[in-house]
Amino acid sequence: MTITHLVTHSGGFHADELLSSVILTRLYPEATVVRSRDAAWITPGEGRIIYDVGRAYDAEAGIFDHHQRPNPLRESGQPYSSFGLIWKHFGHAYLRALDVPEQDIDHLHAGFDEGFVLPIDLADNGAIEPSAAGPFSGLTLPALLESLKPAFDVRGADAEDRAFAEALAVAGTFVEAAIRGRAAKRRAEAMVLEAISAAGASRVLELPSGMPFRAAVESAGADHMLFVIHPRDNDWALTTIRKGSDTFEARADLPAAWAGLTDAALEEASGVEGAAFCHNARFIAVARTRDAVLKLAELAVAEAGQEMSAH
Repeated sequence: MTITHLVTHSGGFHADELLSSVILTRLYPEATVVRSRDAAWITPGEGRIIYDVGRAYDAEAGIFDHHQRPNPLRESGQPYSSFGLIWKHFGHAYLRALDVPEQDIDHLHAGFDEGFVLPIDLADNGAIEPSAAGPFSGLTLPALLESLKPAFDVRGADAEDRAFAEALAVAGTFVEAAIRGRAAKRRAEAMVLEAISAAGASRVLELPSGMPFRAAVESAGADHMLFVIHPRDNDWALTTIRKGSDTFEARADLPAAWAGLTDAALEEASGVEGAAFCHNARFIAVARTRDAVLKLAELAVAEAGQEMSAH
């Protein structure tokens, strides 16, 4: 069946139908987006997908609302918003449209659902308080997208529709960037695991370039590793490994004597020719050559070992 119309409600918009529209307009670029509460539009019909309006959820009929009772729930008992329903039924096709490798689609679909879609679903249903984000509550994705609504005194019959169209482009940028980032992490994982195997018992992991590595280090159980080195443009970086995704604390910091130093000062403090920079927070250092960064890494490992022994 050819989809000719994508139908959602008129009036003020929220993140869930806006993000649903991102998915559907990518899959059906020739379809017209209709924002209406007219019964003639929000009743299932040939060539249309209806979402976040209509008070029914029937995938075969092409209607995906969540405001009715009983409302659609995940297997976990958590509520769907229209975004969750659209992602459930159209997410795999969306990932294929973005040229995600077939072998990664199920993994990315599930991960995006858990990390991106579910929070939108919970927020839209009032199942999580905005205050849960603390001082960042006004900077969550739903808050930012809804800030694109027209001001109360902006007049004109099409003001909300124009704002919706403008917000749709912004929302699409966020979704596609999130997918690209997750796909890149998936690609990086294989490279990091290969590097871990090659490193063996070494405390230093050498990667062919800068890339996400912490999750792969954890999944591989490489608890012995303390630092990562990799080339970057015309120099080499030495970085720490954070203890987890929810902390900036590292398994081991770079030596305190290097903090904030550059060039000759760092060369003198470290005794390594070619040492170029160490961040004051001691989570990254830079050297001009691979030999120099390996020497810095060796010194950092030795000092970390002394500190661990002292404790």
